[in-house]
Amino acid sequence: MEKLLLRPVEVTETLGISRARVYELIASKELPCVRIGRSVRVPAEALRQWIEDRQDGGITCLDN
Repeated sequence: MEKLLLRPVEVTETLGISRARVYELIASKELPCVRIGRSVRVPAEALRQWIEDRQDGGITCLDN
């Protein structure tokens, strides 16, 4: 069964960005999260949607 909620470290591994950056995205409410007590989790489906929302419509990120 696929995980519904991801720990920030799992988001870090998935996106290939730093743990600090993941926490910045969560704190700024740019990346959706669920709080369970003191734990923070990112819904897997929300992460997929967050990535889709940031795709640039076929233009590569390296193009100027």
